[in-house]
Amino acid sequence: MPFPYLDETQELNETTRREAGGAFIALGGGITHYELSGPENGDPVVLVHGFSTPYFIFDTTFEFLVNSGFRVLRYDLIGRGYSDRPCLDYNMPLFVQQLKELLDGLGLNQINLVGLSMGGPITASFTRENPERVSRHILIDPAGAKRLGLPLMLEALKLPIFGELAFGLFGGVRMIKGLASDMLDQGTVAHFQNQYKVQMKYKGFKRAILSTIRNGMLESFYETYSRVGMLHKPTLLFWGRQDKTVPFEHSGVIMQAMPHAEFHVIENSGHIPHYEKPEIVNPALLEFLSK
Repeated sequence: MPFPYLDETQELNETTRREAGGAFIALGGGITHYELSGPENGDPVVLVHGFSTPYFIFDTTFEFLVNSGFRVLRYDLIGRGYSDRPCLDYNMPLFVQQLKELLDGLGLNQINLVGLSMGGPITASFTRENPERVSRHILIDPAGAKRLGLPLMLEALKLPIFGELAFGLFGGVRMIKGLASDMLDQGTVAHFQNQYKVQMKYKGFKRAILSTIRNGMLESFYETYSRVGMLHKPTLLFWGRQDKTVPFEHSGVIMQAMPHAEFHVIENSGHIPHYEKPEIVNPALLEFLSK
């Protein structure tokens, strides 16, 4: 029986999903929430978000790329947003399989792949397994260069039973407050937090987040990055200079694994430079995708 997180009061179903917008598709791991827009003959770009923030994190990027003539897909990782939260292990095979099935279901074969934070190792793992399907690879402050050094409280969440109790009592508040550290511009934090909170009322969210931590998704994926680097695919790397979530010094490890990558340091930005500094990131992204 799943642990009863008392603040998760609603079920994800056809009625509650009406507020979401976008579209839904049934895949092997459950229903996935996605949005696909832009001209049908446009070059496909697929946006993969990170650890817990669903696809709204790409609002400005999505709109910019669609208006630039690309066929753009964004989606909620399983366990997040309006995608299903099945009771299973939230590990790399699950996330890679979700992406593959989604692309197959939507008929997208040759793609440009963008990975943000934990989306970095997911897109790298997908590229490693399906190199023929990826034309260009874009990484935004990717996790997985090194094992992320977690605070003692987050490390303790890996312990059975204690993790469920602690996460149930304090996890939601800590996650909301922790969003502020992703941004340098604190003026946008409240709006961001309000968007984020919506997914937390649906049953299964905390179980999915806890399982993600316990199944190694915040560990090192250096070998994967290195293997993908050997493919010499066109690669673009963005990193916010003031990133506190995945420290800027991790960028050197990614560049060691992918020395051919085009690297853009985004000054005066935290963990989500595409969100904080779209006026800088978007032109560089467009130039790279248009080559």
